[in-house]
Amino acid sequence: MEFGLFVQGYVPRARSEVDPAAEHKALVEETEYVIQADKSGFKYAWASEHHFLEEYSHLSANEVFLAYLAHATERIHLGSGIFNPLAPVNHPVKVAEKVTMLDHLSRGRFEFGTGRGAGSHEILGFLPGITDMNHTKEIWEETIAEFPKMFLQEEYEGFQGKHWSLPPRKVFPKPYGKAHPAMWYAAGSPSSYAMAARKGLGVLGFSVQKVSDMEWVLDQYKTAIREAKAIGAFVNDNVMVTSTAICAETHDKAVEIAVNAHMNRFQSLVFRYHDTFPRPEAIPQWPEILPEYNAEIIELLIAEELLICGDPSEVLAQCRRWEQAGADQLSFGLPTGVSYEDTMTTIKLIGEHVIPQIDTDPVHRTTRFRQAA
Repeated sequence: MEFGLFVQGYVPRARSEVDPAAEHKALVEETEYVIQADKSGFKYAWASEHHFLEEYSHLSANEVFLAYLAHATERIHLGSGIFNPLAPVNHPVKVAEKVTMLDHLSRGRFEFGTGRGAGSHEILGFLPGITDMNHTKEIWEETIAEFPKMFLQEEYEGFQGKHWSLPPRKVFPKPYGKAHPAMWYAAGSPSSYAMAARKGLGVLGFSVQKVSDMEWVLDQYKTAIREAKAIGAFVNDNVMVTSTAICAETHDKAVEIAVNAHMNRFQSLVFRYHDTFPRPEAIPQWPEILPEYNAEIIELLIAEELLICGDPSEVLAQCRRWEQAGADQLSFGLPTGVSYEDTMTTIKLIGEHVIPQIDTDPVHRTTRFRQAA
């Protein structure tokens, strides 16, 4: 199992109300988390693309963020988690150009993740007159298979669709090296995992919350990928899942950090904006939020495998549960209200004590797939 980091420009109100520079600091700090993750042996870093999502994510122009990191890092693969390829949001040819430019600037370390956006507040802002998020599926479906053609055809044959069109044109730059960056899809429902697999896409499983969820994820995905008809140059047989992680020198210190992180607000914001996710009964309707977490709740979240939290040996054991469940990649959502110093400690401790025990292959999984194309 490989390891990654997921950043999204989280700027909680508790921070912005006391510091006018909170947004700036959050964005700059998150570049530093990725730089440290590169040094600490993480293989992937994913940067979100979100729009209009106050507090939850201020990382909108992620291609700029990733281009900076392409120069500031050496080994870690940098992924769009996601680039939104819906024509009303980003014209598909412009997306293709960003992908291949980042492929060059990173010297082949870019990972191309796509999706349809977080929810109605975000995406329907770009679709005047549309009230149904299901409309975005049609736009994504007619677009996704065009990217490999833009990447690999000497002159792109052009496209005439319902939602966008382009006459034949040469799309530059072409990818760096062989084939093109690995392609991923941000999936939510079991049917989405199977759909991605049939197209030969890896899955960014942001909706997987605990280890037991891996059963239906892998069943849907690994069964379908056996019959994949890849839209690209190769099949990216890959399921990435995310979990919040807090690692400290002692168990008690890790729990203390978690208690003070105001994760209840972050979790409430998830369901404020991701209105396509099934809402658990325990999650109140915004602007109501979950009660503050105390040590007892944190311990319960750990026991229920909803939170990776503890000293290095405990975090290693918790990560091994994901490995045993069959995750191809485990990415940690950072930060969720944890301080800069404590976040850096988490990254360093996981890099020193956890990753070397689990990920012993120096080659990235997606690099193997691309080289074999």
